[in-house]
Amino acid sequence: MPKKLLAILLAVVLSVSLFTLTGCNQSNASNAFDVPEEGFDVNAPIEITFTHTMGAKLQEVLNTYIEEFNKIYPNITITHQSAGGWSDINGQINTEIAGGTQPNIAYCYPDHVAMYNIAKAVVVLDNLIDSDIKIGETEDIIGLTDAQKADFIESYYNEGLAYGDGQMYTMPLNKSTEVLYYNKTFFDANNLSVPTTWDELWDVCAKIKAIDPDCYPLGYDAEDNWFITMCEQMETDFTSAENGGQYLFNNAENKAFVKELRENYQKSYFTTQELYGSYTSNLFVEQTDTNCYMCVGSSGGASYQMSNNDTTDGSFAFEVGVAPIPQYNNENRKVISQGPSLCILKGSSTTDQQVLASWLFVKFLCTNIDFQAEFSMASGYMPVIKSVTENENYAAWLAKGNGKEYLVAKCVQVGIDGRDDYFVSPAFNGSSKAREQAGALLLKCLSTPAEDDAAVNKLIDDAFQEALDECEY
Repeated sequence: MPKKLLAILLAVVLSVSLFTLTGCNQSNASNAFDVPEEGFDVNAPIEITFTHTMGAKLQEVLNTYIEEFNKIYPNITITHQSAGGWSDINGQINTEIAGGTQPNIAYCYPDHVAMYNIAKAVVVLDNLIDSDIKIGETEDIIGLTDAQKADFIESYYNEGLAYGDGQMYTMPLNKSTEVLYYNKTFFDANNLSVPTTWDELWDVCAKIKAIDPDCYPLGYDAEDNWFITMCEQMETDFTSAENGGQYLFNNAENKAFVKELRENYQKSYFTTQELYGSYTSNLFVEQTDTNCYMCVGSSGGASYQMSNNDTTDGSFAFEVGVAPIPQYNNENRKVISQGPSLCILKGSSTTDQQVLASWLFVKFLCTNIDFQAEFSMASGYMPVIKSVTENENYAAWLAKGNGKEYLVAKCVQVGIDGRDDYFVSPAFNGSSKAREQAGALLLKCLSTPAEDDAAVNKLIDDAFQEALDECEY
């Protein structure tokens, strides 16, 4: 068994053991932090650690702003490390929590935090956010000012409350969403309109197939996101964080849209990452024997959708357009919000001053205009505060957005413009299972042969029930 998988399994077993011994559940798993009356000691040397998934380019930006942070708090020493990818960091931190060696700050997704909460390892941030205790002899306060709170993009900020108990567990660092990339050169040449709804998209797919019968008009990278997003757009049930977590996706409405997706897949209107065997962005940019003219993918992956990725001389094969993903209807617009947040972890040996130092650094990263701007330009992810446009370099970068060399800037602008449409799925211990099973059942329903309509209905019924059984097992 691979070492990484063994570590993850061990962490889960140890976490579940903690759950059994302590009787923790989602509603009482909080680790509320009481801010000391004396506040933060600006004179005592404090060391904190930060685990993330940043590559070298982003770590350069981080190091620059650690230096800026240390001009304000020279007594805080920050050591940071990259754990690799998202599964790596989740497995590593679960193992460290079980052993009492967790970092002070960590990159996180809601599913991760829900699991860390089993061991009551995540600091609830409400008292820190609301603290008006002054820092040293300055007028600065430990908590967020009203202006800082109002500056956050609401949907990003509210992700920290998505755990079913009304408490704040995370702060948003930077975010991505899904967007529709399309071959603008092809669309313009063939007088095709960019679809805004799924019905419009299937009509466009039919027109594209008439032009290029051997193509896949659409590629969709994340099957699980597609299922979850359709539930949100159609206002059908998926999961709930109430009562410790509920799996609600096995219903007639969801089966109906999955059946419609299957019908369109049978027409070769689309493929997905798993069905194609690679990110569909590769199919989109290669434009070889089998072409793809639209791709739904992460806004944070815009650089992989650039049409010079497969040219030997770096020239652009075509202009890329970027638009919001299609909607079920335009009265209930929804698109998923993803990307790293920050949580503060606390073990038995963690001091109150380390928690305060960790919070001050988290607050700095999440509210600093210049950091948010530079990090967005370097990563392609979207900033989490509205005032970032006050950074002149960032505003100028966004203004350059186009379908070629500045595709990343164009994509970020589309993401910023659509921020009112974002949603986050409820997070609880086990919500990751629902995500995994949503993707798995969609794949099964799309690709499994069935002779007639009755067989298709049985296939879909069985797939939904098997997914539910896997979640509840």
